[in-house]
Amino acid sequence: MIFRFSAMGDVAMTVPVLQALLNTYDDMEIVVVSRPFFEPFFKNLPRTEFIGVDLKQKYKSLLGLFRLYRFLKTKQPDAIADLHDVLRTKILRTFFRLGGFSKIAVIDKGRAEKKALTRFQNKILKPLKTTHQRYAKVFEKLGYPVDLKRFEPKFTNLSNQVKLFLAPLSDKKIIGIAPFAAHEGKQYPIEKIKETIHLLLKKDDKIVILLFGGGNREKKLLDELEQIDRNRIVNVAGVFSFEEELQIISRLQVMLSMDSGNGHLAALFGVPVVTIWGATHPYAGFAPFNQPAENQILPDLKQFPQLPTSVYGNKTFEGFEKVWDTIKPDEVAKAIENIIY
Repeated sequence: MIFRFSAMGDVAMTVPVLQALLNTYDDMEIVVVSRPFFEPFFKNLPRTEFIGVDLKQKYKSLLGLFRLYRFLKTKQPDAIADLHDVLRTKILRTFFRLGGFSKIAVIDKGRAEKKALTRFQNKILKPLKTTHQRYAKVFEKLGYPVDLKRFEPKFTNLSNQVKLFLAPLSDKKIIGIAPFAAHEGKQYPIEKIKETIHLLLKKDDKIVILLFGGGNREKKLLDELEQIDRNRIVNVAGVFSFEEELQIISRLQVMLSMDSGNGHLAALFGVPVVTIWGATHPYAGFAPFNQPAENQILPDLKQFPQLPTSVYGNKTFEGFEKVWDTIKPDEVAKAIENIIY
């Protein structure tokens, strides 16, 4: 039984690890406990039961978590993997231990290492374990070592609506762009995204760009980007269900993403991901799965030695906006072109 409630990118990063695990142990069955919204991530996994839990209402209090524990123990898990290690999962672990379950392992998030990586002074800039490796270590503690090379990307089946949408694009080079992130410290300025789009469209008339995002404000900005060339740019936000968006992502030639969830979604299907980094850094371990170093576009760390400032992108500094000037749109476009040509 596996706990991982949020955030989207972190939940998505469990999938390559779980698939590698299932490919290694043919008799293993998995129960994933997470938020209902994330269920589509796990539909391609064999021998996997997904339990979506409402943590805002039904299971939100201590009593609610006890009710959740009583329900989960009916699944009679042989082992429990806590891939989240937050207050809720600590409480659930305690209930299971008090109930006689001893085979429990929890993720080591490497908080001290990450603090050393992101502090402003005496920074230790070195690659840490990836989040995927940290997840795999949890299963090793439980007696199930896993080789992440056992991951095999799988296409998801397409709905009729997605088939109709993609049919006219069969001879096109389809690029996904997800220009948003949870914090401004991770978000490449929209004007530079526009410049990047212009460069890509100018390169090849076979290029089509699909825009991904969510929320009313983001949708308005995506609509604005779509106006650059409505014949070759499509804003898919709000048009398809989340599961259908995953289906579309699985058919991209490349995804351009910030350090955010959409890059991890594309990596689930083996889609090359070009990631733009700002306040964060791939050394913290959150790069999309199996993506090479050349796909990671970084600002000038010599000019801005304060970077990275945060694991989450929520901490910046005065004059941070100048960081983005060290990542040129033509550098971004070139990284994408190197993949599709």
